[in-house]
Amino acid sequence: MKPFDIEAVKSFIQAQSKQTRIYIGVDSERIRQNNTWYAVYTAAVVVHIDGRHGCKLFGEVTRERDWDQRANRPTTRLMNEVYKVSELYQRLAGVLEDRPVEVHLDINSADEHASSNVVAQAIGYIRGTCNVTPKIKPEAFAATNAADRLRSLKTVNG
Repeated sequence: MKPFDIEAVKSFIQAQSKQTRIYIGVDSERIRQNNTWYAVYTAAVVVHIDGRHGCKLFGEVTRERDWDQRANRPTTRLMNEVYKVSELYQRLAGVLEDRPVEVHLDINSADEHASSNVVAQAIGYIRGTCNVTPKIKPEAFAATNAADRLRSLKTVNG
């Protein structure tokens, strides 16, 4: 799977006005292959041109071994999403200054959802590493809708 061309993402963002909004998110899906569990991570950068003129979507899909023992408490996989979105933010930090930026996490604070067990830890990590307060479900469209769309496109188109 083709990785981000981070320089192309940076160049595109730099060519846009300071009103351009940037949304960064990562989502994952757990899959089983040959009796081994893997996590498929989809990272998305949504560049909303001038905050009103449509979007350019950048992304990558990667696969790693999933070490979570319980599918109903996917702490490791969910925190890997958080680490990956933080790393992506750091890689783009130089072109994000003076622009509206949101970090989106595919976690839900409601107790009935498995992701609720990492909400405080995930938010604290992003605040500490990116100096922004992340959005969580239902406001985290870059980590849910955009990443899901990218994953489906990458699966179909390679």
